[in-house]
Amino acid sequence: MSNEKLAELRHQIDAIDERLLELFNARAAVVLKVADAKREEGGKVQFYRPEREAQILRRIQETSTGPLPGADAARLIREVISACLKLEQPLNIAYLGPAGTFTQLAALKHFGQFVNTVPASGIEQVFREVETGHSDFGVVPIENSIEGVIAHTLDTLIDSPLSICGEIELPIHHNLLSKARIVGDVAEVLAHPQALAQCRKWLDEHLPGVPRSAVASNAEGARIASNRPEAAAIASSMASELYDVPILARNIETLANNTTRFLIIGPTSPGPSGRDLTSLVFSIPNKPGALHQVLQAFDDNEINMTRIESRPLRQGSWAYSFFVDIEGHASDPNLERALAELKSRVTSYRLLGSYPRSAL
Repeated sequence: MSNEKLAELRHQIDAIDERLLELFNARAAVVLKVADAKREEGGKVQFYRPEREAQILRRIQETSTGPLPGADAARLIREVISACLKLEQPLNIAYLGPAGTFTQLAALKHFGQFVNTVPASGIEQVFREVETGHSDFGVVPIENSIEGVIAHTLDTLIDSPLSICGEIELPIHHNLLSKARIVGDVAEVLAHPQALAQCRKWLDEHLPGVPRSAVASNAEGARIASNRPEAAAIASSMASELYDVPILARNIETLANNTTRFLIIGPTSPGPSGRDLTSLVFSIPNKPGALHQVLQAFDDNEINMTRIESRPLRQGSWAYSFFVDIEGHASDPNLERALAELKSRVTSYRLLGSYPRSAL
């Protein structure tokens, strides 16, 4: 390619960038007008609308004609939305810390890079940050495709007044981080117990006999490894950058489809987006066929249940609560009928939230 042709193409890129900048600022100006209109209505203003954002991101993915894939185009728009929302109201998002955890990555994937992420020392602390108003929303892990449900999150949801506002599905890729020169020089591996389990096959093959130590989080392991050259951590690439610990081996997880689902918790439940999930918890009478009778309400109203999980009730022996995810929004007529029927057949019931399915 000639220098003149290359120069002309670069000139076209510069011109497009200038047009994009104009459009970004035009969008931001409209967003500020929307913020003013909301304030004029009075009352408590909700600037972050999960259902509206999910609709925008889905539309971008469905209408993108390329060459950018729809998912990549949606991620770009995700950041534009995040920057514009910051002009309306900067958001504080609590997450299971410390910095560099997969929970922080999930928060940034969902809310974009223009929010303030606030690390919390445990799942209960994430809930408390939001319940007290110190953070606007929180992000907590709920289940992993390999290791299963995070029971502590389920138990905390029961006692919290917060609602589920959204979900995030994050592919989990584990890396071995260390300041050791080569893998063979590593004398100890530090990681959260789930990460150690998810990487067991690689560790058995490449670091047989090397002690494995469980720590509170993978990011905490990376922090420790930053000060101990003989130690290695299993953690994200983000943790590698934050704690300045080089990656010795990438993607060491046993199964390639390792995915963790996270929940967004907040003070209100979103409106319908057109592609939603509803989560609820209930307990039932201790008698034969009770669970079948309860779940029949979904079948009779053609509701698809995507997950059910039982947890022991703390006030009695051999009694359980059931956590259920079902497709649809609680305001949908058929789901509204199903929930009314279900409530008449259970001993306790709580709607945990209706929220958009993960859009990215």
